Amino acid sequence: MTNSSLFCPVYRDLEPFTYFFYLVFLVGIIGSCFATWAFIQKTSKHQCVSIYLINLLIADFLLTLALPVKITVDLGVAPWKLRVFHCQVTACLIYINMYLSIIFLAFLSIDRYLQLTHTYKIYRIQQPGFAKMLSTVVWLMVLLLMAPNMAIPIKDIKEKSNVGCMEFKNEFGRNWHLLTNFICIAIFLNFSAMILISNCLVIRQLYRNKDNENYPYVKKALTNILVVTAGYIVCFVPYHVVRIPYTLSQTEVISDCTTRISLFKAKEATLLLAVSNLCLDPILYYHLSKAFRLKVAQTFASSKEIKAQKENSRYEIEA
Repeated sequence: MTNSSLFCPVYRDLEPFTYFFYLVFLVGIIGSCFATWAFIQKTSKHQCVSIYLINLLIADFLLTLALPVKITVDLGVAPWKLRVFHCQVTACLIYINMYLSIIFLAFLSIDRYLQLTHTYKIYRIQQPGFAKMLSTVVWLMVLLLMAPNMAIPIKDIKEKSNVGCMEFKNEFGRNWHLLTNFICIAIFLNFSAMILISNCLVIRQLYRNKDNENYPYVKKALTNILVVTAGYIVCFVPYHVVRIPYTLSQTEVISDCTTRISLFKAKEATLLLAVSNLCLDPILYYHLSKAFRLKVAQTFASSKEIKAQKENSRYEIEA
């Protein structure tokens, strides 16, 4: 780190962000707990969609573990050891959740496309056994990529207020951090392409049914897909637009203090959008899983509404 970075107050004035992170945590933990209860209540055998959704739910619980620590650190009330722990462990959990969410959303989008366009054929990716194996591979891949950031030894630096996580890392740790950043951007680009292409193909397939008698249900399915796609774009695209220039500011390629402060604030704002998927995922479970939707209806709705939910589900994912 150069002298310019030592006197540049990048990591301060974070309190306004913490209120929004706290709101995300509160809404997300309530939604995740209800989703867990709904999936536990399911008595039938899990199909592959349920398997992907359950893995998404587990990733969300990792995020709920990390957010309280981040909020405490950003408020400036965390003891020094907790700040070190956040940089080494809980900050990594946030990114583990982010990329697991992106990957499993891609699998769900592909499965939705196959269900609606190839109704009489079951592909391997739709088989529960293969879905479990694929989920295991994804977890191992993401953990192998992120876990070294937790395990690589860090520097023992003097306690101070304006300190960023990058300052704890030795040279190897900084290089690994940069490598994982660029690999994660590649993961985002590839799986985002899968999500957008799959959803566009589903929209085209549903639009072809606009003139049949079930158009009201088709229209609702189209709306759901558009909402989910828009939510994905809002949550994850802004963060990855900011991430490359912010990473360059961490390595002193961008050394201007004002620019570094602006990029850090932009990173925090877009990270807030990214973790807000914790609030949106229960809505995703509702729209993508018939079992979850019916459990919600049985809990909160009348018998007439439950019947309507069953009729409406014919154009949505069976999970």
